[in-house]
Amino acid sequence: MNTDPASLDNLREIILPPPVPWWPLAAGWWVLLGLLTLVGTIAAFRAWRTWRAAAYRRAALRKLAAAANASAIAEILKRTALVAYPRKDVAALSGAAWLAWLAETGGRPVPAIVAETLTLGVFANHDDTNIGEVPAFAADWIRSHTVP
Repeated sequence: MNTDPASLDNLREIILPPPVPWWPLAAGWWVLLGLLTLVGTIAAFRAWRTWRAAAYRRAALRKLAAAANASAIAEILKRTALVAYPRKDVAALSGAAWLAWLAETGGRPVPAIVAETLTLGVFANHDDTNIGEVPAFAADWIRSHTVP
C-alpha cells in the first residue's frame, strides 16, 4: 500500500446513507391528513344535509311525472309549497294571489296559459287533457323555488 496520502490507491467507495423511509410520517403530514379528513367530513355532511333537504323536491317531481290533469298538478304545487314554506304564508293562497306567490318564489312570471289552466282547470269543468306547459312550469318551479 502506498503511504502517500494523496495517492488514488487510498480512495474507498462512498457509503451512502439509507433512503429516508415514508413511514412513520412526519408530524406535518399527520396534521395535513387530519385537516383533509376534517374538510372531507364537513363537505360530506353538508352534501348529505343538502340532499336530505331536497327530498321533498325529488318526491314532488316523481308525483308530477305521474300527474295527468291540472288539478293533480295544482295539488302537487300546493303540497310542495306547504313543505317548503310556513303554512300561514301558503295555505290561504288561491287564484291570483297564489299565482303571484308562485311567480315571486319561483323567480319567473307564470305564463298566461299556465295561469289560466291552474285557475280554470282546478275549479271548473275545464278540459284537463290539454294541460300544455303546466307540467314544465311546475317542474321548473319545484326545482328552482327559493326557500327562506
